[in-house]
Amino acid sequence: MTSAAGVAEMPAAISLSGICKTFGAVRANQDISLEIQAGSIHGIVGENGAGKSTLVSILYGFYTADSGSIQVFGEDISIGSTAEAISAGIGMVHQHFMLVPTFTVLENIILGSEGSGGLQRSMARAREEITRLASTYGLTVDLDAIVSDLPVGVQQRVEILKALYRGARILILDEPTGVLTPQETDQLFEILRSLKEQGVTVLFITHKLREIMAVTDQVSVMRGGEMVAHRNISATSPAELAELMVGRPVLIEGIWHEASPGNTVLAAERLGLDGGGAPLIDEVSFEVRAGEILGIAGVSGNGQSELLELLAGIRVPTRGQITINGHSISPDQPASPSMIRSLGVAHVPEDRHAMGLVLPFSAAESAALGYEHTPEIGDGFWFDPARLNARCSRLMADFDVRPPDPALKSSLFSGGNQQKIVLAREISAKPGLLLVGQPTRGVDIGAIEFIHRQLIGLRDQGCAIVLVSVELDEILSLSDRIMVMNGGQSMGIIDRGRADARSVGLLMAGVA
Repeated sequence: MTSAAGVAEMPAAISLSGICKTFGAVRANQDISLEIQAGSIHGIVGENGAGKSTLVSILYGFYTADSGSIQVFGEDISIGSTAEAISAGIGMVHQHFMLVPTFTVLENIILGSEGSGGLQRSMARAREEITRLASTYGLTVDLDAIVSDLPVGVQQRVEILKALYRGARILILDEPTGVLTPQETDQLFEILRSLKEQGVTVLFITHKLREIMAVTDQVSVMRGGEMVAHRNISATSPAELAELMVGRPVLIEGIWHEASPGNTVLAAERLGLDGGGAPLIDEVSFEVRAGEILGIAGVSGNGQSELLELLAGIRVPTRGQITINGHSISPDQPASPSMIRSLGVAHVPEDRHAMGLVLPFSAAESAALGYEHTPEIGDGFWFDPARLNARCSRLMADFDVRPPDPALKSSLFSGGNQQKIVLAREISAKPGLLLVGQPTRGVDIGAIEFIHRQLIGLRDQGCAIVLVSVELDEILSLSDRIMVMNGGQSMGIIDRGRADARSVGLLMAGVA
């Protein structure tokens, strides 16, 4: 390819034209066309269900497009399997790593690519080549370390090295920062910049607009299965990208304002929970006051989920004491979830499918779970279907649930609307204490704004809120105080005014 001036130009690393993919009646990708410059970091953003995952799955051979064409570095190719994608120079780092925990780094990298000539000779050659790649791309890692002993950020380096070892010139990263601390995220960005400098093309899939602005050169926006915009990062903003994703203006920051905390509603003293031979919760103490949000931050798997279940009565503490509105809960005085609810506590669980909804139930029935004895829906023994549906219709209107159909099965709503049903049910009970886990997990950016407003509004009405989220931006945006957990322990509680991504990130990594 040559320019108008006769200068040779590098063909696009990836060129997609008219890509379409349907699943039954669902058009996941509709006439997608996209060019990704070689040696660039290109972002793709969009709401859940916008078609991002389907598109990159087509590129990596998980799915085959119904129609359209794909070019890689100017050559027409057909990608019918992951092996064909790898052969074309495409590698992928998945959100959940594909590593064998008990294998060494070296064993994981060469797994499936051992070659011939004996295993020992293959490993010796591989060690030499991987050491060269690690030096070239700034991916330092101990090749003899057991993967399960490595921090998450280093495991991600192993995944990147594995793709490069297989000859990847194009690297797809799907939500790569979801399990990283802020410091690990910064290190990943440095690695991506190094890859770019060495000519590797990076396709970066994320829902975090701050990250798109920080590390990409160009960004493409998908909405409803279609590609709706392409932007140079130097010529756009998070506000514009959010509006392109949703189709309307979205307020993405500035919802929080100063709280006016009151009396202590919840106190935990030296709380402990054993499991699997090691403490899941270890000597955790804190309190939450009326009219404040205590955010609990930490990389997933550091005890936040278990702590929320202790507070909700789903688990019984092994040690310590919980006091809610003067009522004590301990190993000798356990409390059931229904008893906790009777103390004025509402609970939005982390997993709405497993614990928040009964998916075969209608929306009206799911919206009544835990509140079956509320007089407005029956006499405490029998439901009145008309009153049940009327109550659900009111909640749907208040929380903008779409479609506003109380009879529709819970399983047929989108993730964001399922979350709104759970939030509507719990917030409408006017709790004195709200336990909320991952309130915006799998939720579109427009619904995130709505949910954040509801939480701040409830706080302003005097509710004490315990907020657990792996999204550090969410914790920093909503919390009045922040407790950071690592390895089942509290690393400390800091006021909002002293909290930033760096200080919280160090605590998340276990640095006191």
